[in-house]
Amino acid sequence: MTIRVLIVDDQVMVREGFSVLLNAQPDIEVAGEAVNGREAIAQTAALRPDVVLMDVRMPVLNGIEATREIVGAEGSPDTKVLVLTTFDLDEYVYQALRAGASGFLLKDASARQLAEGVRVVAAGDALLAPTVTRRLIVEFARHGGTAPRPPAQARIGELTERETEVLALIAQGLSNAEIAQHLTLAESTIKTHVSRILVKLNLRDRTQAAIFAYEARLVTPA
Repeated sequence: MTIRVLIVDDQVMVREGFSVLLNAQPDIEVAGEAVNGREAIAQTAALRPDVVLMDVRMPVLNGIEATREIVGAEGSPDTKVLVLTTFDLDEYVYQALRAGASGFLLKDASARQLAEGVRVVAAGDALLAPTVTRRLIVEFARHGGTAPRPPAQARIGELTERETEVLALIAQGLSNAEIAQHLTLAESTIKTHVSRILVKLNLRDRTQAAIFAYEARLVTPA
């Protein structure tokens, strides 16, 4: 099944470069491009891509606001947003994750990493590059303060003991296979737990689940 991607960036060279790299993949097709957040919203509604590769800093409308509108739109419930960022972990990325982005990708990513990132996000398994993801989420949690948010803390009680354990491991950046190995369970069982966690907590994907775990102080920044 072909993954359709919308590339959003105000720099022509970035858009063209990503377009060439992605179109070279047998299972990925660049459905369109946009130069700012406003165009991204319009193109998403018109093209209904599987993944939007979204820059943060753009004129007219930035990637954060565009992400919020795309994720919240009734016409694109299945569209995932993959945020483009720098290694310095721009503070705007925290806001983008809050707005509903499914993950992030470094702008200096290799062709293989770019393609794999798109595939992972399209599949709903949004935690990319675990070591970098952990650092991003930890910084996000620190920006959110040290006290657990009451709604998040209360909702943790809706999970079973095993689901709570799985959620904590998701927040540490572990994949389903790694969680299965850690808990000595089948990977299919872990997938079931993850699905139940997302439904019970009304979360969009694993990235939001990880952030939720930090907000509830189920896991604390090192």
